[in-house]
Amino acid sequence: HVPRFREEPMHSAWLAGELRLEQLDGHPIALRSAVARQEHRALDHRSIAVGDIVAERTFLLTRDSLVRYAGASGDFNPIHYRDDVAASVGLPGVLAHGMLTMGVAVQPVVDWLGTSGWVADYGVRFTRPVVVDPLEGASVTVVAKVGVVGEDTARIDLTVTYNNETVLG
Repeated sequence: HVPRFREEPMHSAWLAGELRLEQLDGHPIALRSAVARQEHRALDHRSIAVGDIVAERTFLLTRDSLVRYAGASGDFNPIHYRDDVAASVGLPGVLAHGMLTMGVAVQPVVDWLGTSGWVADYGVRFTRPVVVDPLEGASVTVVAKVGVVGEDTARIDLTVTYNNETVLG
């Protein structure tokens, strides 16, 4: 099985930029040694602690990445691929799609989870744009840190930066 994203409304207890994780069978991640399905490794509450960095990765977004994402998403707004249009509306350059940045940000957590769980709740606030240089691209760094370990869930806090500034809150 592949970890899946399940859309749920945001709850006040789960703030933007946080993840609530559940097992593939829909039950919250068992933070005990027992596991519902033998083929899935269990996340044991003893294996993660508040403050642990569970994933860290840097992604290079290029203009090619933006065009491919535009094709997949259907978002062909020219601010995502044309410098002249971006400049004409006062932007500092061509911007990465917000949803692309959001998707890239959660990927290290999905990879860390593997088949042991899934992202059950995910929300962000866009704080700064990611400007994608035509030659150099844009490096987006993601650090995923355990924020809370509960009885049946774990919250992973994401720090997502571009040019040493936070772009998602």
